[in-house]
Amino acid sequence: MSNGDIFVGEIIGTAILILFGAGVVAAVVLNDSKAKDAGWVVIAFGWGFGVLAGAYTAAPLSGGHLNPAVTIGIAVDTGDWDKVPVYIAGQMVGAVLGAVLCWLVYYAQFQANAEEDKAQPTLGIFSTGPAIRNPVANLVTEIIATMGLVLPILAFGLTKGLGESGTAILIVAFLVTGIGLSLGGPTGYAINPARDLGPRITHALLPIPNKGTSDWGYAWIPVVGPLIGGALSGLIFNAAF
Repeated sequence: MSNGDIFVGEIIGTAILILFGAGVVAAVVLNDSKAKDAGWVVIAFGWGFGVLAGAYTAAPLSGGHLNPAVTIGIAVDTGDWDKVPVYIAGQMVGAVLGAVLCWLVYYAQFQANAEEDKAQPTLGIFSTGPAIRNPVANLVTEIIATMGLVLPILAFGLTKGLGESGTAILIVAFLVTGIGLSLGGPTGYAINPARDLGPRITHALLPIPNKGTSDWGYAWIPVVGPLIGGALSGLIFNAAF
């Protein structure tokens, strides 16, 4: 795969991921949305379907990493770091683009946030935050949850039939849904630095009425935690398999 294909593929795939993922959160939490209060299960499946759509779209061009933690895990395992910057650059651009597209889809609902009786913080649509703010516990949660993603992804590559049949991405989509249902409660399961940082930047820049803070004091945790989790997954996989 060329650098150009990787960059474009990761932009498109990550943009679709964030469009679906941020979109389902917006659907559930924004006032005047037809899916208002649909709940956590809907959010978990929405993110899983986002992975499904984004990764299948990007796969022919880039392999569909869509996540710096996955890219780092693969690089640690294989020792091949040459294309890592291209992957991560595409993922970040795609994450910002996907967040902008989500804002456009729900533009009327975001504008309604200007009305005082409907005003609500909006950061949770774009990025994650802890249920209980405890930096050490939050960091550990993100590390473990990311290992629950990246280590199985690396192991899936050992099953030749998954790749040949094209079902590997489907299994990863279910894996992400499962992580959301099982491990998402403490921090909202970023498990992806681009997924959190790109939309957080977008949230800070967009003219959303009454949008509240972008919470930059917490922003390092959903970046550093998944990167550590991805690297540990690569080390464990390389040593054990």
